[in-house]
Amino acid sequence: MIKGSHFRNLAINRPPDTYGKLCLLNSMGQEMSRCKTSVRRGQPNPVYKETFIFQVALFQLSDVTLMISIYNKRSMKRKEMVGWISMGQNSSGQEEQSHWQEMKESKGTQVCRWHTLLES
Repeated sequence: MIKGSHFRNLAINRPPDTYGKLCLLNSMGQEMSRCKTSVRRGQPNPVYKETFIFQVALFQLSDVTLMISIYNKRSMKRKEMVGWISMGQNSSGQEEQSHWQEMKESKGTQVCRWHTLLES
């Protein structure tokens, strides 16, 4: 996960404190693994530059879904989802499906693309 762009905080007039949550799901929708980025405070265009490695057998790659969600961390332990995308078996769109296919074929080489988040 490299960076985000044009995140805004609708509740108050300052940039949000955001983090990303990645969740790997099996073909039944059950969580196999999850991880989070660190929080980027007050940044409308946060730079995460964080790499996450999920252990998935080659034969399972076509059956898993990677859910990527961005959250605005609010006061008192509350959080609100900014948006999300998914890649893999249940991709949220053609761009995400294409990115997943390219990652599968790249054999470990990093593949970077921009994605537009879907509203929660």
